[in-house]
Amino acid sequence: MTEPLRVAVRRGAILESVHEVHAVAVRGGTVVAAAGDPSLTSSLRSSAKPLQALPLARAYERLSEEQLAIAAASHYGTPLHVEAVRSLLAATGGREEELECGLQKGRPPEPVFHNCSGKHAGMIAVCRANGWPVDGYRRPGHPLQRLLLDEIADAVEVEPDEVVTGIDGCGVVAFGLPLRLAALAFSRLEELDGGERIAAAMRAKPALVGGEGSTDTDLMLAQPGAVAKGGAEGLMCVLAPDGTGLALKVVDGSSRALRPALAALGAELGLPLPEFAEVTVPNAHEEIAATVALL
Repeated sequence: MTEPLRVAVRRGAILESVHEVHAVAVRGGTVVAAAGDPSLTSSLRSSAKPLQALPLARAYERLSEEQLAIAAASHYGTPLHVEAVRSLLAATGGREEELECGLQKGRPPEPVFHNCSGKHAGMIAVCRANGWPVDGYRRPGHPLQRLLLDEIADAVEVEPDEVVTGIDGCGVVAFGLPLRLAALAFSRLEELDGGERIAAAMRAKPALVGGEGSTDTDLMLAQPGAVAKGGAEGLMCVLAPDGTGLALKVVDGSSRALRPALAALGAELGLPLPEFAEVTVPNAHEEIAATVALL
């Protein structure tokens, strides 16, 4: 085990802050690189979305890449994203009023604009495919959430009671795993039933997975063949083109440290991301006021 990565924010000659990042890479079930503690348990949050979309891919063989990608997305609520959510709902018999993701501050007051609405549309579709009630699908005791807990556990070959849980920002169950197992899950994504279609959709439609400027979207554009999905509180999971799974967690939850950390880990793994090595921070005059880079 090496020390965690340290990402510094500098404003001129001033060292303003330092973010600590734990990171691990898994290939063929074996840890091939690590910084910090690979056993650190972290909440997957939205990084779990590709795994949560697996039952959708299995239940509906004719869904388009756009419809599958938006089910794995944390989107920006643009017309492009909202249209994809509505398309998924229409294709699977869902209705916008059934979305239980709530409203998102700063966006139009309709659930379809919530950044998790694609995931919720997929969950509604899985309920219909299985004949389960849609009402209350986000609750821990609902058959859907029990199924998704099993999906997470199966992806990393543990028992469901070994997966820690909580409540996500959009109201569904959130899952926690050691970073090593999060990386393992992404390394195995295409081997899981339905995972090949989810990965292909995310690769084909990276702008739907996040949006312009999001780290996961930009990573997939910079590294064709990669699959990336960010989670809240400074988490990022990646399936590299060679089948390596990566999981990174910024201890203080600041996502601004992710790009330099990804560049450092990627350089060790043959996943070059030079454009991520330094992040610039503009001021109100659009001048570069600070930089974020490996310490």
